[in-house]
Amino acid sequence: MAKNERYVVGLDVGTTRISCVVGEIKEQGAVEIVGLGEAPSRGLRKKIVVHLEPTVEAIKTAVEQAEIMAGVSVESATVGIAGAHVRSFNSRGVIAVSGKDRTVSRDDVKRVLDAARAVSIPQDQGVLHVLPQEFVLDNQGGVASPIGLNGARLEANVHIVTAPTTSVQNLVTCVNRAGVEVRVPVLEALAASESVLTADEKELGVALIDVGGGTTDLAIFERGSIWHTAVLPVGGSHFTNDLAVGLRTPIPDAERIKIRHGCALASLVETDDAIEVASIGERKPRLLQRQVLAEILEPRAEEIFHLLREEIVRAGFEKMLNTGLVLIGGGSLLPGMTEVAEQVFDLPVRRGQPGGIGGRVEPACGPQYCTAAGLALYGARHRDRGFRERARSPRGLLGNFGGRVRTWFNEMF
Repeated sequence: MAKNERYVVGLDVGTTRISCVVGEIKEQGAVEIVGLGEAPSRGLRKKIVVHLEPTVEAIKTAVEQAEIMAGVSVESATVGIAGAHVRSFNSRGVIAVSGKDRTVSRDDVKRVLDAARAVSIPQDQGVLHVLPQEFVLDNQGGVASPIGLNGARLEANVHIVTAPTTSVQNLVTCVNRAGVEVRVPVLEALAASESVLTADEKELGVALIDVGGGTTDLAIFERGSIWHTAVLPVGGSHFTNDLAVGLRTPIPDAERIKIRHGCALASLVETDDAIEVASIGERKPRLLQRQVLAEILEPRAEEIFHLLREEIVRAGFEKMLNTGLVLIGGGSLLPGMTEVAEQVFDLPVRRGQPGGIGGRVEPACGPQYCTAAGLALYGARHRDRGFRERARSPRGLLGNFGGRVRTWFNEMF
């Protein structure tokens, strides 16, 4: 958060890009983006910090750009957590309702959440989120808030997200050394859903797919809650590497060609389009048809969406995506991605844009900024609900499980 309490900050530390969004809280809780900064990410691999100093400098650059544009000083931020090291699973807790009249109280809800979280996790893992899905009262499911209802048996279904404490702490250290305090680490898919998905999509069933630089994140929502998350170790950088190898051109030139001329579906490209491709060493540049680029990129796009489909089928949610898929992230900007996804899934697909926020910063409306904007929106909606957790130790971030449950409890009730 900036020095003024009216401002919230979202910091998305990705594999290829670090984005910082500053939002101003208006009347009735509306958020307006007033600052945006970004910098190339140099010290991460698949969203895990592998080199401290380049990561710190990149975060500083992104934050400083956002500060200059917004005209405020950034002191703390809501930071996104994602990557293949993040794990998630569903859990269930069951208790007998206490009290003579069998009326569900706040204490009963706390007890059933304690029962749901009483699962064994590896010692190196810490709990990032305990996300409620639904309550079941005397075998009657779909209960959103059981407090005040009568019953003898109370169950709670929750989605638990864990992450290695060392990986999270390394990221927190980088952010702290950049002069910014971490208010709370948030699962990026959860934050992005705040700004991208509509209430109807979350209720009817939707898959949110974030095609990043090093990974592709999947989150499935239904009945207003998150039910499944997964991470694929494939992203936009793999498209770049495919072009570098297939065209025998340096990686920076392959990235430039991908952005300017790339297409993930060969049938969308005119056969007579030609581009100039730089060669490695002192060889002369060559002219290649744009169709060749698409034929290199299309198999990688198909691979990503087939892997996603296999994950969704494995998890048993293939028949629950009633509103289709939403693509976000820098990788979704590649022309033809939505068409390939529609072919693989046979479902409606749209490219997501940050919503629920306003502002004069037009570039922040792109799908590559959905996560950063969602983190700012998440911070605004939860700023007064116990999320001011200090980010000085792994235990403070992930180990305080009871605090996490109390935080959720305060949010819901």
